[in-house]
Amino acid sequence: MSFRSVLEPFFSRLPSVARPEKQVLFKNKVMWTIAILALYFVLSNVPLFGMSAESIDLFAQYRAFFAGATGSLIVLGIGPIVTASIILQLLVGGDIIHLDLSDPKDQAYFQGAQKFLVFVMIVLETLPQLFGYIKPDPALAATLGVDLWVVTAFLFIQICIGGILIMFMDEVVSKWGIGSGISLFIVAGVSQQIVTGLINWLPGSDGLAIGIIPKWFQLITSGELGALFSSSTGIMYLLINAGILALISTIAIFIIVVYVESVRIEIPLAHTSVRGARGKFPVKLIYASVLPMILVRALQANIQLVGVLLAGRGITILGEYSGATPVNGIMYYLSAINSPSDWIPTYVQQHFATLGYPAPATWQIGLHVGVDAFLLIAGGIIFALFWIETTGMGAKQTAKKIYNSGMQVPGFRNSIASIEKYMQRYIPKVTVIGGAFIGALTLFASLLGTVGGAGGTGLLLTVSIVYRLYEDLASEQMMEMHPMLRSFLGKDD
Repeated sequence: MSFRSVLEPFFSRLPSVARPEKQVLFKNKVMWTIAILALYFVLSNVPLFGMSAESIDLFAQYRAFFAGATGSLIVLGIGPIVTASIILQLLVGGDIIHLDLSDPKDQAYFQGAQKFLVFVMIVLETLPQLFGYIKPDPALAATLGVDLWVVTAFLFIQICIGGILIMFMDEVVSKWGIGSGISLFIVAGVSQQIVTGLINWLPGSDGLAIGIIPKWFQLITSGELGALFSSSTGIMYLLINAGILALISTIAIFIIVVYVESVRIEIPLAHTSVRGARGKFPVKLIYASVLPMILVRALQANIQLVGVLLAGRGITILGEYSGATPVNGIMYYLSAINSPSDWIPTYVQQHFATLGYPAPATWQIGLHVGVDAFLLIAGGIIFALFWIETTGMGAKQTAKKIYNSGMQVPGFRNSIASIEKYMQRYIPKVTVIGGAFIGALTLFASLLGTVGGAGGTGLLLTVSIVYRLYEDLASEQMMEMHPMLRSFLGKDD
């Protein structure tokens, strides 16, 4: 008996959201999507009962694309789902696990394995945070007359429940709604940060409002604006602290992503049995979408988690930490760049002074930026290639879809092999170029910063996801009016 034959029945019995038995109407898909989005916002505002105010958020720098909320029931966000996806993609891509993802049986096995691994990662990502980072409240324990470990166990149960809810909410959106839950939660979290970054009236460390709009209103009405423009330090303050650079970066990323999403190669197709019936198969420049960037940043986050846990046990061979921030060693270089304060020497020195650690030298800051650039661009290429193969977007799977829909490439023999050979000319190359481009664009946004501190990765993901959500909405409406399109696009339920 093989290992797979033992696991397959187990995977098939894992709890899951039932697929609809017939096509879900467009208005019902919208309702399901809105309902899950509302539930997400509710859960993000449910605090963990029994958590001490002294707790540390290990993933604070990665909140924008982990779609979690610090100190809430969904503190893990989509972290376990993304981590499970990374592990399986590496195992399948490295041919350690032999699966043909164009085979429906192998696809089902892959999805079952991924769900099981998500359950495992929920536990594995919860436990380390309870060892000194998410702390139980001693006052509550004393009030209830129980030991601290009881409150800790209750925190563990709450966090696991939140992680499982996010997993099933993602399934509901994928099967009954529009797009994916992962994308929806990222958009919700980042949009909230951007809106807050624009209009937040609460005072910051400089005494002025945190939000860009009220901060500029205060600068103009107080008469301080002229004095700031007259000095070099004042101009730097306006660019960085007052949010001009972040606002320019946010607008630029929005325009660039919308434009790039429309750049595509259109492969001509003709129907094999209906003369004159023609179509086109679009291969976008960002063919694998920007979701591989989540995988890159999630990989960095998990590497940092290892470093934090080791440093917490007094093992500083990989670097020391101030809270969840690496301050030296290899972990400093492997950490993500999120804003100008991570690479402009003056701001880096100020930041490290507040942490109580010596600031890195200029060459070390440059090396940090170089390592992050390499991880984003190289990782973008690698994960983009893995992504198209595991999601059925590769040349082989695409050729099968085209052939089964009754279409062919004009001038080529009508067979899966010939269509695949033609697709190999474009899909892998465009995927590599698109992965490298999206990595470079993420680096650009991360270096300049974004409104609300959403981060370059978070902003990039949000703009691209919203654009594709718009396309999905138009596609769903079109397919409801013309059901024959569903067979070609592989949308049959």
